[in-house]
Amino acid sequence: MGLTYNIYLTGGRIYGCRTCKTHLSNHDDILSRNFRGQHGKAYLFDQVVNITESEPNERNMTTGRHVVRDIHCRQCKETVGWKYDKAYESSEKYKEGKFILEAELLCTVS
Repeated sequence: MGLTYNIYLTGGRIYGCRTCKTHLSNHDDILSRNFRGQHGKAYLFDQVVNITESEPNERNMTTGRHVVRDIHCRQCKETVGWKYDKAYESSEKYKEGKFILEAELLCTVS
């Protein structure tokens, strides 16, 4: 399989894994702050790096049924949020391929 290397982001504000501070996303990639996760406040991101994805599964969420994958920090394996694979409601299709990171599981790296 080979070695995997972490991607280091540059910019004004970088969000990282609270446990190990591995870079996950840039503040500029936030699409919405109007989300809730298991641990409270959550953000919708366009791009996230240094993660692994679990197998997809269907979940009934506040906004309807979705196919999602939990996402984990590549470095420490901590769950940091989820990725939307499919939304069944047409009004929720904009979430497909996007990521939720939970604020409680993040830290500001820079």
